[in-house]
Amino acid sequence: MTEQIPESWRPVLEPVLDSPTSRRLGGWLAAEEAAGKAVYPPRGSRLRALELTPLDEVRVVILGQDPYHGPGQAMGLSFSVPQDEKIPPSLRNIYKELESDCGIAAAGHGDLTGWARQGVLLLNNTLTVEAGKAASHAGRGWDTITDACVAAVAARPVPSVFILWGSHAQAKAGRIEGLRGVGDGGRHCLIASPHPSPLSAHRGFFGSRPFSRTNAFLKTHGRGRIDWRV
Repeated sequence: MTEQIPESWRPVLEPVLDSPTSRRLGGWLAAEEAAGKAVYPPRGSRLRALELTPLDEVRVVILGQDPYHGPGQAMGLSFSVPQDEKIPPSLRNIYKELESDCGIAAAGHGDLTGWARQGVLLLNNTLTVEAGKAASHAGRGWDTITDACVAAVAARPVPSVFILWGSHAQAKAGRIEGLRGVGDGGRHCLIASPHPSPLSAHRGFFGSRPFSRTNAFLKTHGRGRIDWRV
């Protein structure tokens, strides 16, 4: 691993990154790039979610699966693309639900950096992908690292919101010991629905109101609110 660990996440991640699994991941990534394979996002932006959202500032976690695998799309934040990139279909559906839920018109770009700077951890389960091959780096060891990030948020005494879109995100949260929703007697709020992908959005993502529900929970627990405008 050549990425610089953001200061607030070091106590959580340094022991994990020193594990055999993480060392194998680092060696494998280096070999893939040495073989000439394009890996997204580029070096320097793979821990972007952690850089923009320090651990002690996390209020919301939105879990994604893996980065976009098209050139120029992946920027180290789940569901987000740079401003000059075409908005992907899942993000278009997120914007549709945002407008329905909060009356916020869809943005003309897909850069969600503004959310991240407000304490929304936009974390993918797998933080790299080979160009043109979705989920190609799944199972290589990233989940050990991102599990540690989610567990660290869940372990804090302050209430947070975990937005889980799709079975993959819901399964990941289920692996974190002690992470339960407020209805289960826990201190956190879990908002689960189908994924915003065009294949599943009409099965319950639309109408799930994740944005207003998040702000209602944060306000109730004295944690302010997220300005969801992009």
